[in-house]
Amino acid sequence: MVHIPGGTFTMGSERFYPEEAPLRRVRVDPFWIDAAPVTNAQFAAFVAATGHVTLAEIPPDPKDYPGLLPGMDRAGSLVFTRPEGPVDTHDAAQWWRFVAGACWRHPLGPGSDLEGLSDHPVVQVAYADALAYAKWAGKDLPTEAEFEFAARGGLEGADYAWGDELAPGGAMLANYWQGAFPGENTLADGWERTSPVRHFPANGYGLHDMIGNTWEWTRDWWSAVPVTGAGKKSPCCAISNPRGGTLRGSLDHSLPGVRIGRKVIKGGSHLCAANYCRRYRPAARHPETIDTSTTHIGFRCVVREA
Repeated sequence: MVHIPGGTFTMGSERFYPEEAPLRRVRVDPFWIDAAPVTNAQFAAFVAATGHVTLAEIPPDPKDYPGLLPGMDRAGSLVFTRPEGPVDTHDAAQWWRFVAGACWRHPLGPGSDLEGLSDHPVVQVAYADALAYAKWAGKDLPTEAEFEFAARGGLEGADYAWGDELAPGGAMLANYWQGAFPGENTLADGWERTSPVRHFPANGYGLHDMIGNTWEWTRDWWSAVPVTGAGKKSPCCAISNPRGGTLRGSLDHSLPGVRIGRKVIKGGSHLCAANYCRRYRPAARHPETIDTSTTHIGFRCVVREA
């Protein structure tokens, strides 16, 4: 793990997506954070020690999902499948496919395995799976503020984890999508899906993959408008250790029949592209339902100083 000294920084951005604004001064206490996302090898050790069964390996209970479509009552998960032709980028169903049998051991479904992927970030883990690993390891998941502070690597207000230019001099500094998503990927960074966790350079704090590769779970409930900490500011006028929204506030009100909370995920993934989801940035944030596991969400852990 890497020690993060804590401090005050400007959180958020007003240059990309509305949910990242407003800019706010935030203070975080010192903490330790994994230098890289949890790998398949590390997660396998956890499962071997505890017998943990991930959510993707458990068939959903139809009572928990009113209106569950036929065939969806099977264990499985979401797998990115590149479409064969042009599609509407407003419809994620064009590239996400539910695959029965997909799980962390078989990330693309039956017939796939982890050969050659031991040092890649574990995927197909829901929020509860990530939290169970963290507790087993004597750690926790980061808050949104902790993650963003660490991802910035000491740079104040920069768009990316290394500065204000995505690919300075043409250098690929993270695993993200090159080309027109979702049909064309030039693979300029060398990777179609995930990459080994330390393949790309570390940021200023010595942390790898804080943007790109996989999204990462945080502890915080989603709030469409970031918590601005009214009444919780320190004497220096910074919000002290914000903890996000509430379970009720995290629900997707466009889907009133779905009562499943959403957590903040951070960092973007290998599916983020210039023409779609430019969230390969420290300030980027996105909601994800806690029961969801996919081929592009992983996690890392923190330990807070007492």
